[in-house]
Amino acid sequence: MKKRLLALLLASTMVASMAACGNGGNASTPADTTGDNTGAETDAGSEGGEADASGEGYVSLDWAAIDAMDYDEACETIYDAVLGDFATAYAAAKEESGAKRMAMMALAEAKLLESGVFLPIQTQGGNYAMSRVVPRTNAATTLWGLDEYRYHTLLVTNELIKGEDRTHLLTLWNEAETADDYRAAAKEYLEGKGYTFSDTYVESSPYNVNIWDTIATSYTSDSMFVSGTYDNLLEYDAKGVQQPCLAESYDVSDDGLTYTFHLRKGVKWVDQQGTEIGEVTADDWVASMEHLLDNSEALGYLLTNTDGCGLLNFTAYLNGEITDYTQIGVKAVDDYTLEYTLEAPFAPFTTMLGYACFAPLNRDFYRSQGGTFGCEGETYTPGDFGKTPSNIAYCGPYLITEFTAQNTTRYAANPTYWNAEAVNTPNLVYSYNDGSDVLRDYNDAKEGTISGAGVNSSALELMRADTTTAVDGTEGTYFDLYSYVSSGTGTTYCGWMNVNRGTWANYDNADIGVSPKTEDDIARSREAMVNRHFRLALLEALDRGSYNAVSVGEELKYARLRNGYTPGTFGFLSEEVTVDVNGTATTFPAGTSFGQIEQAQLDADGVAIKVWDPNGDNGAGSGDGFDGWYNVDNAKAELEQAIAELAQVGVEVSAENPIYIDFPYESYAEISTNRANVVKQSIEGALEGKVIVNLVAFEKDTDYESATYRFSKGNEGNFDLSTGSGWGPDYGDAQSYLDTIQIYGYMCKNLGLF
Repeated sequence: MKKRLLALLLASTMVASMAACGNGGNASTPADTTGDNTGAETDAGSEGGEADASGEGYVSLDWAAIDAMDYDEACETIYDAVLGDFATAYAAAKEESGAKRMAMMALAEAKLLESGVFLPIQTQGGNYAMSRVVPRTNAATTLWGLDEYRYHTLLVTNELIKGEDRTHLLTLWNEAETADDYRAAAKEYLEGKGYTFSDTYVESSPYNVNIWDTIATSYTSDSMFVSGTYDNLLEYDAKGVQQPCLAESYDVSDDGLTYTFHLRKGVKWVDQQGTEIGEVTADDWVASMEHLLDNSEALGYLLTNTDGCGLLNFTAYLNGEITDYTQIGVKAVDDYTLEYTLEAPFAPFTTMLGYACFAPLNRDFYRSQGGTFGCEGETYTPGDFGKTPSNIAYCGPYLITEFTAQNTTRYAANPTYWNAEAVNTPNLVYSYNDGSDVLRDYNDAKEGTISGAGVNSSALELMRADTTTAVDGTEGTYFDLYSYVSSGTGTTYCGWMNVNRGTWANYDNADIGVSPKTEDDIARSREAMVNRHFRLALLEALDRGSYNAVSVGEELKYARLRNGYTPGTFGFLSEEVTVDVNGTATTFPAGTSFGQIEQAQLDADGVAIKVWDPNGDNGAGSGDGFDGWYNVDNAKAELEQAIAELAQVGVEVSAENPIYIDFPYESYAEISTNRANVVKQSIEGALEGKVIVNLVAFEKDTDYESATYRFSKGNEGNFDLSTGSGWGPDYGDAQSYLDTIQIYGYMCKNLGLF
């Protein structure tokens, strides 16, 4: 899933992620704007190299022609103008395999970053935290899938864990051969230190769950609430190793196309009260596929032959090229044998199995809720399925016992769970926190109301002053005793540039988020936002360190910064590879990281963006932990080039006649407000008032969500620049990131496209 528009946690430093798809609606536009078909010029000078420093040779698209196009054609035209170089490089990369494929994807991502359509800002983690959770006792180190939200294997202590004990536990994790070995060693060590263990894990969550049907949503903010209620075919353990789950074993055909899963017998489906309603069989995955076909806009992209694994005939069925859904590559051979067949070998296929499009669905229960299947010739309706926790079936470690919106969600161990002995925390609680009280998480973690918390800059001062006595009798401040710096993840939060804005108020409520721009302001910013140099000027003027310091403090302001879309350490070459870099055959040795190769292309293109530091992470090399974008001199130079080019199409940019940019923020949250002021001050200061940032306040989180990521069409995004979302990988290949920005890619809607 994570079709992962991830809601950026502007109001807290809690470690969490959210995927987003969005809902339809009608855009609200000024009277003389085109709304759906906001056209764009092609930045021929910056993309094609035709313009010189004076802007001569800068070519604009035919705006009248674009405005006359239908929405998709207009988006395709704008995409080609803005992201054509990336599209070409990425198409070539997807034709390759093995190590060369990874290298060429890194080169393609360099072209993506050079386009300036978004700014990688940060990953999760990288902040001070304190916790009762024994580190790495679930699949938290796995960078993709929903297994990180399957909390039943966690070990949780009643006492906050000292920093020095946490360090020792990580040593034990490194030394342990298996996840079970580590848990046993961790428990023995902690008991020897006087810790006792809790049967409950409580997590502070900023998320609003909208639907309990995990197959019909692409929001992690929905699916994380459901992930503990069902099991997967395979599941990652605490050492990052994929283990048997509902499938006891699987085979792969010699041609790499067919995966045959041998299911565990005797696994029970139950309702919310724990009453048995059936047995898990292979048909549950066939039913799941039929339901997915009716909700393909949510997670279907993972199964297409362009964006995902290429499940046999899935794309052809969606395109209407075949009408018999039984030809799709999911088959129940018998009750306990399930086959998936692909159109071409796709090595990362099994790494995708933690996503909800591979979740089982009990057909009888679904129908009992009034659900129907469109592919079977019925008029599709989910009925009541997924409306509440009582309208889903359970085969996982937990049953949902209580749900109150924007309050508390409680879970208890499923008494019929096939792997009950693996449930270390029989009680799970999500406690809602909208971020309006910046000290709430710290105080709740201190008192034991929640199991742990990231510590924001507001709470850090208290953490350094508050004193306590640890489990071993040591006295000191909470900071000295318990603080640690949380690890980063595969999630990349970004600042998105809307190059095809079609609404200047929320699409679902025209009275919310109204832009202060005049019609002339809108027309001028429309032209500016499709100029590559203007976009790069804006992004290189944003002081990400100061932006981050608002939430984590000055000491750690660079700790969570990420400089590429794909983490620089996401992949390493398995063998020596030679690829073409701007006409020069360039050889990268085995072990070269994704980030190193990406940096080579940026350097060859003379683009002053740094995505890889060979000395980072104590000499191991990293793409995180430093600011490789913010540079006032570069930002000014990019703006001067943009000013020269925009003048060629009749747009004057100066301190007397600036470009206005709308930036939405959550006004009810102190951290969000302070971050918004950093965005405004750093951009306006660096660009000397030639760009003015309008801070557009949102008083409710649901309204902010509608403006920044819960929308389905790109032109419904109510912003010019937004830091409201990000992406985490779906599987173990860089394609999982880059597919989201290919034409019709999911994250393109954050750019105002498709």
